[in-house]
This record gives sequence, structure tokens and C-alpha cells, in this order.
Amino acid sequence: MREEERIEKGLLFCPGNPDLVAIKRKTHKLNQDYNRLYEDQTAEREAILREMLGGIGEKTFLQGPITFHYGTHTTIGHHCFINFNFTVQDDAKVAIGDHCDFGPNITIVTPVHPMLPDERLRMRCADGEIRRLCYAKPVSIGSYCWLGANVVICPGVTIGDNCVIGAGSVVTKSIPANSFAAGNPCRVIREITEADSMRHKPEILADCAVIEEEP
Repeated sequence: MREEERIEKGLLFCPGNPDLVAIKRKTHKLNQDYNRLYEDQTAEREAILREMLGGIGEKTFLQGPITFHYGTHTTIGHHCFINFNFTVQDDAKVAIGDHCDFGPNITIVTPVHPMLPDERLRMRCADGEIRRLCYAKPVSIGSYCWLGANVVICPGVTIGDNCVIGAGSVVTKSIPANSFAAGNPCRVIREITEADSMRHKPEILADCAVIEEEP
């Protein structure tokens, strides 16, 4: 079984496998290429993202600097804004929906290491060789989500559509759709409802207006 298949099945795999190392080295170079470009070099930046990632939607903007581990394991939807210092350790799949807003210093991690120190250092593979192994759990973030600054998303987490995750949160468990969640560890504070509309905050709304939906 190829190491990529082992990752997809949630099995122990060897991150030092030559095929995986080749993917990571290519991606790490593309990270550096992207981060050397100016913000207005839009065509060059977009070309790098399309080469590096598993998929990226239209009108999605990554401020940079960015750090993807594999890149090809990550998909990002349409019309997303991702602020400074975005880090994705995408050993397993990472899926981000449409119309998401990410604050600075967002980190998404998927790999998990054995808890016992001896097992972290070495284990025996199916071929009899002794290697350093880990496993990984995918992360999924729905559409229309807002993640505040310095949020960490841990392996295996799913965040539903329309969620707001407070700044500095460490998300260790999945968050249902339409939730405001925050803290370390992150927990659901309450459901997001119509009461959160800016129309109920005239002192902030000032001379702006909420756009009413067509009947």
C-alpha cells in the first residue's frame, strides 16, 4: 500500500517516505516563491497557488506569508480572504468552503504522533523496517465561516457552515453549524441568530445599511 493510501485510510505512515518528501519539498519551494512576490503580482501568485494546492476557487485571496506542508492535500473554495501567516500542515486532507474570512496567524494541523516517546521515535513497518511513523486526521471547515486571529484547528475537526470562532481559540472538537465558539479548548458559546444582525446596532451601523433579501 502506498503511503498516500495509508494517510487517506487514517493508518500509520512514514513521513520520511521518498514520494512524500518529494511532494513536500516541491511545496516548500512554492511557498517561498509565493512569499517573495508582491501583493499586486496577482497573476504570478495565482499560478503558484493553482500549482501547489489541490484546488482553489475564484476570487480567493491569501495575503501571505503562507506555509503549506503538502499543499496538494488542501482545497479552498471561492471568495475567501485569508490574512497574514497562514499555516496548514496538511498531511491529511484539509477542505475549506466558500466565503470564509480568516484572521492572521491561523494554523491548521492534521498529523498525530504516538503518545509514548519510544513509539514516537520508532516503530516497525509492514515491510519489517524500523521507521518514525505518525498518522493524520482530516480537517473540514464549512462555508461562510469567520476565524479570528491566532486560531488553531486540531486534527479531525469539522467546523460547520456560518460559524464564528473567537480569537485565540484552540479547536480540539468539531463545532456545529451556526455557532459562535471560543476558548482553549474551544467550546460553543451560543447559536448565531438574527439577533446578531448589524441592524440591531445602530450606533455602529451609522449611515450604512443592511441589504435586505429579495422577496
